[in-house]
Amino acid sequence: MSHLSERPEKPVVGVSLPHESAYQHVTGTALYTDDLVQRTKDVLHAYPVQVMRARGRITALRTAPALAVPGVVRVLTGADVPGVNDAGMKHDEPLFPDEVMFHGHAVAWVLGETLEAARLGAAAVEVDLEELPSLITLQDAIAADSYHGARPVMTHGDVDAGFAESAHVFTGEFQFSGQEHFYLETHAALAQVDENGQLFIQSSTQHPSETQEIVAHVLGVPSHEVTVQCLRMGGGFGGKEMQPHGFAAVAALGAKLTGRPVRFRLNRTQDLTMSGKRHGFHAGWKIGFDAEGRIQALEATLTADGGWSLDLSEPVLARALCHIDNTYWIPNARVAGRIARTNTVSNTAFRGFGGPQGMLVIEDILGRCAPRLGLDPMELRERNFYRPGQGQTTPYGQLVTQPERIATVWQQVRDDGGIADRKREIAAFNAAHPHTKRALAVTGVKFGISFNLTAFNQGGALVLIYKDGSVLINHGGTEMGQGLHTKMLQVAATTLGIPLHKVRLAPTRTDKVPNTSATAASSGADLNGGAIKDACEQLRERLLQVAASRLGANASDVRIVDGVARALGGDAELAWDDLVHTAYFQRVQLSAAGYYRTEGLHWDAKSFQGTPFKYFAIGAAATEVEVDGFTGAYRIRRVDIVHDVGDSLSPMIDIGQVEGGFVQGAGWLTLEDLRWDTGDGPNRGRLLTQAASTYKLPSFSEMPEEFNVHLLENATEEGAVYGSKAVGEPPLMLAFSVREALRQAAAAFGPAGVSVELASPATPEAVYWAIESARQGATAGDGRERGEAAPDHGGVRGGAEALSGA
Repeated sequence: MSHLSERPEKPVVGVSLPHESAYQHVTGTALYTDDLVQRTKDVLHAYPVQVMRARGRITALRTAPALAVPGVVRVLTGADVPGVNDAGMKHDEPLFPDEVMFHGHAVAWVLGETLEAARLGAAAVEVDLEELPSLITLQDAIAADSYHGARPVMTHGDVDAGFAESAHVFTGEFQFSGQEHFYLETHAALAQVDENGQLFIQSSTQHPSETQEIVAHVLGVPSHEVTVQCLRMGGGFGGKEMQPHGFAAVAALGAKLTGRPVRFRLNRTQDLTMSGKRHGFHAGWKIGFDAEGRIQALEATLTADGGWSLDLSEPVLARALCHIDNTYWIPNARVAGRIARTNTVSNTAFRGFGGPQGMLVIEDILGRCAPRLGLDPMELRERNFYRPGQGQTTPYGQLVTQPERIATVWQQVRDDGGIADRKREIAAFNAAHPHTKRALAVTGVKFGISFNLTAFNQGGALVLIYKDGSVLINHGGTEMGQGLHTKMLQVAATTLGIPLHKVRLAPTRTDKVPNTSATAASSGADLNGGAIKDACEQLRERLLQVAASRLGANASDVRIVDGVARALGGDAELAWDDLVHTAYFQRVQLSAAGYYRTEGLHWDAKSFQGTPFKYFAIGAAATEVEVDGFTGAYRIRRVDIVHDVGDSLSPMIDIGQVEGGFVQGAGWLTLEDLRWDTGDGPNRGRLLTQAASTYKLPSFSEMPEEFNVHLLENATEEGAVYGSKAVGEPPLMLAFSVREALRQAAAAFGPAGVSVELASPATPEAVYWAIESARQGATAGDGRERGEAAPDHGGVRGGAEALSGA
């Protein structure tokens, strides 16, 4: 066992504990960024001047009418920016734009004594616009050849030979929707300036260091003049990784110019219409199988809808390409990626970060091809798993470690869920019910853990021990409800060998731990836990020397367990508080900065080859659904999940993440249907689903009637802190089983062996049309075998021809 993964005697990690802020959450006493406004004097309120057109060049901006509104203090425009007028890391997101790029684009900001005064002031600003042609849909952009950013190509093996040797070759297309984050807390920031002109910003951000960097370059000051703190977030899901920076910069600019605190908070409609979402994708594909149904070759082009600016679209696309294999060995592959530029909000990170989109493509392919191959979908998936002992690598060249876990979790789900017996029961039910059908599907997950960009895989921490024995920890990760802080408290207590109540955690701040990475890529516990462990180990080694002198033993023979130091084989004891007190009077340093970097990573973005991930998180889910043939309405009857989190740092937290991730994934795949006005009228480009009344979120009614979640046992991960594995993102992809069960249920209304195309999200309407297709025995668009005609899809040619060189 590695030093990083080894657990000491009586560890606090591995104990099921409630979330560290659970009491505050349920009693309403937890403070979020906007709650701090009531504790701050003389706050100004910021409100956006939005232009309700999809695209146009600003020819005039008149702010005088706003300044005449009572309570309006100032209108912020591009002329006020002392530094760089840009809020993105790619320098393609002007904070105060000259050209409107999407419906609702903010072009100026009004500061008022009250929010209402600022709102009225924003309404009074006059904007003249020269309207320009706009591209709203992904099909529009593809037809117009409108792309931006990198266009990577991932190749592996000999694709042409693979297809030549294939007994079956199918081609097809698939387009699927994005997803709104819909975090409970909308974007918020509170900026204050001190007597030296330095900025302190409270921000609801997953990446305080990058918020600091963007604010600094907008203001034209060095980073040490800007401090960013994230108290906690009311949800993030990736939506607060990149996009809070510009909003914080607006508040900071206002504070700098007025000398007063400035509060920024989007209302729900503004948040929905101004912030980015999960990228929708289009995929054109060609796949070859041998006579046994084993994949021989895959060729595909993935097109991501990036929106108006790049944001994080390039790494999202890269991760999508890296996950198109999911749990399946693809010996020969050529996969191209491109980012469409549309006149919609700039799409951004969302839980899974492109991984779900890539994996959805291969799962959709297998779901559509299984009937054409005469195979049960479960059998087709099993035949194509990565196998142990084969030295198999991913299409981007990384050796798949622990491939045996893919089959292990799969088999445990089959056994725990009684899959064989239930499939027989479902067959009998379907035979007796012509208007209602049930189906059961099993899908797996293999998700790479680490940032694709190697440099981001580092973390820092600061640990302080006070003279009374109490401990305060700071680290670079942010808390958005996922339980990271809970785990970090457990890591610190375990490493120091003290009870959990001795440790407190301070909010994330850039003046305590600098140059941090985003709390993203499911890496928060790995990076920050490693850094905390490093800092605590430094302190423990110093204290062991002190204890050894008091106990008359060698430091190597002293152990600190449950807050008591003892020498091996001895009876003498030294309480933690006394040990710390003694260390202080011996002038032993009681603070330490910890650091961790993930080893063994390499990534070449140009060749699209390397080892970008430290390890893979593995899981499997079985979902049973029941579908009404008259309406397409359905219910999830039962879900069984087995997920690999290594040796869990905090089992209750991890099970909650698995459950929440699954439900959020099911929402993306079955309910959440983003719609824009694509007409040529004045509302072209307007988001139509801009409230919970029109954008359907998962609720109690969508929860499985029976929901069983088990964590894989005896699953130590040698390369991560205390043997754990990441849990934030991978469970979302377990929801593929819901969509595949719906596909199979729809197919059950038709003749045996019918292949069904199912839209995503698979809303009841989409399921109804799939049922109608199955009843007709239709196969149009459902994966054409070699030689079949390919339809034209709005500028994207069907069939293999469309896939050869994009």
